[in-house]
Amino acid sequence: MTTVPAEATKLSELTEQQKKSGLAAWLGWFFDGLDLHLYTLVATVFVAQLLGTETTDPDVRKYGAFIMGAFLLGWAMGGAVFGYIGDRLGRSRTLVLTVLTYALFTGLAFFAQNWWQLLIFRFLAALGIGGEWAIGASLLSETWPKKWRPWIAAVLQCAVNFGILAAILSVALMGYFVDLDQQPKWVFLIGVLPAFVTLWIRHAVPETDEWKSEAGRRQAPPLSDLFAPGIRRSTWLAVAICAISLTGHWVFMYWQQAFIKMHPGVSAGDQGGIIKWALFTVIACSVVGNFASGWAAHRFGYARALCGFFSAYFLFMAVAFFFSWSLPMTFVLYGAIGFCQGVFGLFTMCLPPLFPTLQRTTGAGFSYNIGRVFSAMGVVVFGLVSMEIGQCLLYASFLFVPAAILALWLPQPE
Repeated sequence: MTTVPAEATKLSELTEQQKKSGLAAWLGWFFDGLDLHLYTLVATVFVAQLLGTETTDPDVRKYGAFIMGAFLLGWAMGGAVFGYIGDRLGRSRTLVLTVLTYALFTGLAFFAQNWWQLLIFRFLAALGIGGEWAIGASLLSETWPKKWRPWIAAVLQCAVNFGILAAILSVALMGYFVDLDQQPKWVFLIGVLPAFVTLWIRHAVPETDEWKSEAGRRQAPPLSDLFAPGIRRSTWLAVAICAISLTGHWVFMYWQQAFIKMHPGVSAGDQGGIIKWALFTVIACSVVGNFASGWAAHRFGYARALCGFFSAYFLFMAVAFFFSWSLPMTFVLYGAIGFCQGVFGLFTMCLPPLFPTLQRTTGAGFSYNIGRVFSAMGVVVFGLVSMEIGQCLLYASFLFVPAAILALWLPQPE
């Protein structure tokens, strides 16, 4: 595997392969964040337009949740499918396929004529987004120095955050060029931009030495080997932690905008702007949380860092939605919750090393993205069963308690 000298402490000491692999993974994650949140920013208005009704119609909430659930389900399946392909076809070539997939189908959402067409396009786009996570994580874990991994995880997670901020900015700027009633569909065309990045990835990013060495000696084992003696315990723990924590996280990320919209301190005319600022607050604070979680992992190890951040996520969500707060205080608590979201950057570097080389993208993708199956159900179930959005978010906060406990049992990657 390509490495740098043990004493290396500067970016200038990295090899060309490491720099290109890092940039490719970062760009892939950046556009993940962009394509991921274009829908959440326009979901209510666009679904209402497709249904031919008002945004206050209960059907908008129902079908919007179905579409988001399908997206998260596709994300899960994409991690498994492209993870399997990545262990056989190689990291670089599979990375190209994942980016092309989510760019193409995000753009096609522009042509959706009804809610189920939008659901299909979002599901297919999610296949690529889920696959890119697994491929990008394995690409870096096989090329960059082990001691840098917690910081690499923070930088990668920041790419997603910056992508989300780019989505917010894109939607805001769209108002200067497109009529208000046309904005929701036009924002999806922005999601086509990542396709152009694949031209550079395919030309400049080589396969990792570790993958080429292992692929040349033997075939990749089947998916069932993830549950073979020796790694079975790690697989089950990783799956459980991801499933539980990601369900709580995505219930918050999807329904928090509806909570802000109904806050008594938000007038009807200010809803759009305040919702965007609320999401901006969450994402901006999560950038700080990414590096804080990286420091915690470096100082205390992955298991205790995960446990601490999950515990804080539970605490701040419970406080935010158990009590009634003024709008400024709600923003403060949203920022605290965003800070806790830095925990998910740690998954990037702590999951792939738990698995052998030829099972790395399969194992990491399966573990992380199987959580999307549960989060898909969670977004729908928590939103539709709970009578009140605040109640829905309060119940979801308790999911981080078992996630924190299970994290203490997770093996420390070498």
